[in-house]
Amino acid sequence: MGSLLSQLGLECGGKDVREKERHLRANDRELNLSYKYADNAIKTSKYNIFTFLPLNLFEQFQRLANAYFLFLLCLQSIPEVSSLPWYTTVVPLVLVLSMTMAKDSSDDMNRHRCDKQVNNRKVEILIGGDHCCEVPEPLCPCVGEVRCEPPNNRLDKFTGTLTLNGETYSLDNERILLRGCTLRNTQWCFGLVVFGGPDTKLMQNCGRTTFKRTSIDRLMNVLVLNIFGFLMIMCLILAIGNGIWEYQEGSKFAAFLPKGVNAPFSAFLTFWSYVIILNTVVPISLYISVEIIRLGNSFYINWDRKMYYPKSDTPAEARTTTLNEELGQIKYIFSDKTGTLTQNIMTFNKCSINGKSYGEPWQKVDFSWNNLADPKFCFHDNSLVEEVREGNPEVQAFFRLLALCHTVMPEEKKEGEQLYYQAQSPDEGALVTAARNFGFVFRSRTPERITVVEMGELVTYELLAVLDFNNVRKRMSVIVRSPEGKLTLYCKGADTIIFERLNPSCSNLTEVTTEHLNEFAGEGLRTLALAYKDIDPEYMEDWKLRHHEANTAMDEREEKLDALYEEIEKGLQLLGSTAVEDKLQDGVPQTIEQLSKADIKIWVLTGDKQETAENIGYSCNMLRDEMNEVFIWNSISLVFHEQSFITFLLPIPPHLTLPPPSLSTQAFALEKDMEMELLRTACMCQTVICCRVTPLQKAQVVELVKKYKQAVTLAVGDGANDVSMIKAAHIGVGISGQEGMQAVLSSDYSFAQFRYLQRLLLVHGRWSYLRMCKFLRYFFYKNFTFTFVHFWYGFFCGFSAQTVYDEWFITLYNLVYTALPVLSLSLLDQDVNDWWSFQYPQLYTPGQLNQYFSKRAFVYTVLHSGYSSLVLFFIPWAAMYDTVRDDGKEIVDYQSFALLAQTCLLIAVSIQLGLDTHYWTAVNQFFLWGSLSVYFAVIFTMYSNGITCCHAVLYVTGTARNSLNQPNVWLTMLLTSILCVLPVVAYRFLRILLWPTINDKDKVLPPAPRRVQARRTSTRRSGYAFSHAQGYGDLVTSGKFLRRTPKSRPALFSQTDSPLAQTQPQSYRTISEWEEPPLSP
Repeated sequence: MGSLLSQLGLECGGKDVREKERHLRANDRELNLSYKYADNAIKTSKYNIFTFLPLNLFEQFQRLANAYFLFLLCLQSIPEVSSLPWYTTVVPLVLVLSMTMAKDSSDDMNRHRCDKQVNNRKVEILIGGDHCCEVPEPLCPCVGEVRCEPPNNRLDKFTGTLTLNGETYSLDNERILLRGCTLRNTQWCFGLVVFGGPDTKLMQNCGRTTFKRTSIDRLMNVLVLNIFGFLMIMCLILAIGNGIWEYQEGSKFAAFLPKGVNAPFSAFLTFWSYVIILNTVVPISLYISVEIIRLGNSFYINWDRKMYYPKSDTPAEARTTTLNEELGQIKYIFSDKTGTLTQNIMTFNKCSINGKSYGEPWQKVDFSWNNLADPKFCFHDNSLVEEVREGNPEVQAFFRLLALCHTVMPEEKKEGEQLYYQAQSPDEGALVTAARNFGFVFRSRTPERITVVEMGELVTYELLAVLDFNNVRKRMSVIVRSPEGKLTLYCKGADTIIFERLNPSCSNLTEVTTEHLNEFAGEGLRTLALAYKDIDPEYMEDWKLRHHEANTAMDEREEKLDALYEEIEKGLQLLGSTAVEDKLQDGVPQTIEQLSKADIKIWVLTGDKQETAENIGYSCNMLRDEMNEVFIWNSISLVFHEQSFITFLLPIPPHLTLPPPSLSTQAFALEKDMEMELLRTACMCQTVICCRVTPLQKAQVVELVKKYKQAVTLAVGDGANDVSMIKAAHIGVGISGQEGMQAVLSSDYSFAQFRYLQRLLLVHGRWSYLRMCKFLRYFFYKNFTFTFVHFWYGFFCGFSAQTVYDEWFITLYNLVYTALPVLSLSLLDQDVNDWWSFQYPQLYTPGQLNQYFSKRAFVYTVLHSGYSSLVLFFIPWAAMYDTVRDDGKEIVDYQSFALLAQTCLLIAVSIQLGLDTHYWTAVNQFFLWGSLSVYFAVIFTMYSNGITCCHAVLYVTGTARNSLNQPNVWLTMLLTSILCVLPVVAYRFLRILLWPTINDKDKVLPPAPRRVQARRTSTRRSGYAFSHAQGYGDLVTSGKFLRRTPKSRPALFSQTDSPLAQTQPQSYRTISEWEEPPLSP
């Protein structure tokens, strides 16, 4: 109970006891329990066995449609109002509620199962010194006290103090192990549970996530409200008609009524009676049908073997089922570069050392002389090996820096086995591996030592400090003491940052190195500059004292450390630069070209420098040589001609005027007074590449387009720095690559390769949008047509709220007769197959323009339903009026007319469904003809002798048999069907002839020849990406090393050589005019 009250923030007295500070003492259980903090049990489930039914029903009746039908059920309990039996409303309502309830119960059972698994994990507890032999001896008498912030959801911040043995230490976020994390590479550690169960930061962040709704969802909500208004108008018209009829004609029947005629009261009751009768215009089964369709289309994505990547055993996954149709409406794609467009597998290709460039692709280097070399490493320039082996001091210092200045963790499972490196980023792994192959092998490290094998000799350096990398510094340094006692600072980072901190004596070397950097940039290589500095021991002692003071400060700790780092990283001596290659993924240029043909705007948001981003733009066909002008919005001014063919915006303008000192230059263009200018200019370009952007700025760019362009956006990325962008977009796509699973866990859809994006959008997205639009148009058509027939019948029955159909037809119309055929259409239909979807990317554009379903399309559907209802009512009425059978007897009776009207209606809507179906399968045929067969079986059963004996009041014996054996009845059905279908066929014929859509045009025109784009070289400089998380320097010096245990996963599909599981990029061939294309289903 105390834990529960603690969670609620209440005491027994009812006072608010909001926690301001948390106080804990190690090994003092009584004190800790006195605060009544929450225990470690968690609960993510919503229901239990007693609360499930009431709570779930309460949630479901918060939906407008369900609450409306509950209101109708209450109306039907009033005899003066109800003109339909109770089951016409109860059966559909119970079915919808039951299906939703089954889904919710399944989801909550999974939550209960997960909660039980977490809460029942076995742990060992140390109480009163028991089991001390199994843990380190100092743990038993530990009596440290912790005072810290109260529970909150800030994952990036923690503030507290630890008092131990009379000394106070600061606690920050780097000393917190969050719930769910795993401790590796150590047998034990000292720790104290600060937050438990619901108080943990992880559980504090498990609130309601932002629920993404599609544009069709928002449109449906508006339409449902309008339908309610339209229903009220129809009921009001019929109620007024009833009042007039009662006033004029009802007096003739006053003698038969016990209380006479009260026209206003009769009109009032009639209004509510017609609310019941015309309820079918309100789509109670709409939402549950939409969920079924979305679920089915999500399974298609999960089952698509053409989006399965066998190398990593990664299938495509639809992590949400609510956004499928919006995949067919994407207008803007925001993509990360590293790991998304590229493989994020770095290779050391070239370098510049002391003014000399190495790495010309002449002859592959033989590293057999180095027993510790990585056999997978490849380099082409024997002269560099010769320089290293001859003892060139600059070259050896270059590779010594690469072997020391990093946060890589070595791993050697057994003595003498292959050495593995675990790197924070692929760049670091590639550089350390390069140093290893050239004779400087990084072997091991401790928080105080780094062991390196230098040209066969084991050397141990004392690690004095790690000046870690972050987004602001854009560099990393280490300070080491060699065995000879020499102190050296080694630094690597972005070339512009390093050049600013060089000794003036390096000016000539800087110019030569800059030329080499330009050459490396022409090949799209990622570069780093390397420098070093010898440090005086006395100065180092003083600097270490000041560093310790700054590192333990409670206030402005980061600012003080940055100032010390800036002080010591001056007067550096330039060693050279490195160039690593991050190759494009397979199929990226083809995918971008296909998406561009579909009129999808692709913006690349990257942390790399302008030169690297531009070169990648040319490599992946975003930029092309035939573009008239490359438009660069620089940091000083904007030169721009309206008549210019603007094709490229690079980068995000840091500022148009000099920004105030307090503003970040990278964020200035996203300020309120500049964002519209940025958006206006960017939208005039064919290609937009934003470089040097931080994770927050990526999300701001996405929000900017969402806010002002009213277009559907998609963000795709692979790392933690892309999470904010993925969450900001309408649809987030995660690439499961080299940077972990953060992006995947935050995404709506995930797969392994960027090239699968074209299949997700052009095939699955387009089909999902097309199917959903067809479903909605047909759903509203059949329901409005059904209801309008009731409306016209009211004018011929004295507005008495009599139904034109029999009760069981009203009950089963949406549940049985028309449910499965439209679901089969919505799950299986294809206007063209996937091959044609790739050949004609322009087929995607109607979805971007909302051409298939909009308010206008809804109005057309209502008008179409109005016309069909007129035909379906007045043609049977005219055909039955004063009509006799072959034997001279009249066949005009209510039951016969109701049977004819409902049969004509069902046949007409079934034909309309057939006209809307492009892709016929056995399932479609079975459901369509099966529904009609079930209908005839039901009516012959209902009007049979046995059923009529049980319900003599409701049914007339032999109505179905007597009516359907008359030729004029069948001719009436044929006439109504022709008249209902004729305008549809005529309109579609004239539309194709006079106003063909892009779908109609692309079905008859051959595809244009595919242009082959040559790779373009450039002399622009490359750069170093800095939009990453802070480095692992503190982790290295603290001794908390990471060790990853390799885990094997069984292959999802055993046959990886199947053509459906190919890993090659999608290829497209040109179709000649005389060549016959494959038939569309």
